[in-house]
Amino acid sequence: MATTTVTGLRELDLMMKQLPAKIEKNIMRGALRAGQNIFATAAKSNLRQNGSVDTGELEKSVRVRFKKQSERFGFIRAYVMAGNAKAYYAHWVEYGTATYYTGSGRTVGGAYEITPKVAGSLFLGGLLRDSVMHPGIRPKPFMRPAVDEKFDTAINAVAEYLRKRIPKEMTKAGI
Repeated sequence: MATTTVTGLRELDLMMKQLPAKIEKNIMRGALRAGQNIFATAAKSNLRQNGSVDTGELEKSVRVRFKKQSERFGFIRAYVMAGNAKAYYAHWVEYGTATYYTGSGRTVGGAYEITPKVAGSLFLGGLLRDSVMHPGIRPKPFMRPAVDEKFDTAINAVAEYLRKRIPKEMTKAGI
């Protein structure tokens, strides 16, 4: 496990308290977005490198989001997410399924049975089947390695954004 040391947080807090709350929020949202964009870019790169890009939908679905509800409690939460209606399989690529899945549940370590909702409606190989056994999908992690590899870079991106933006906003506010 890597250790990262961040210095100057007390000074940052003092500078931020001199700014109006709305500007402070906008600065922090921008800084968090700068850091999260590093992770999103690395995740997309990992998808291309591990051969998980067929249609490109999963790669397009990687994006930065903010948790609006957290702002009511005085803090801002940003995260990178993957998956949408077209790329609903993001977690299957990241963690794998059945035989290769290392979590918990009744299908861990073995193939799993796929049955159709309507009996007798599954055609496979030109034959009507009641069910098929699926061996599972190997995991091809793309999010976790992005965070592991780019953590320090993301912290530096946040710091650089703050270094540039805070003086500009203080000058605008006449502080």
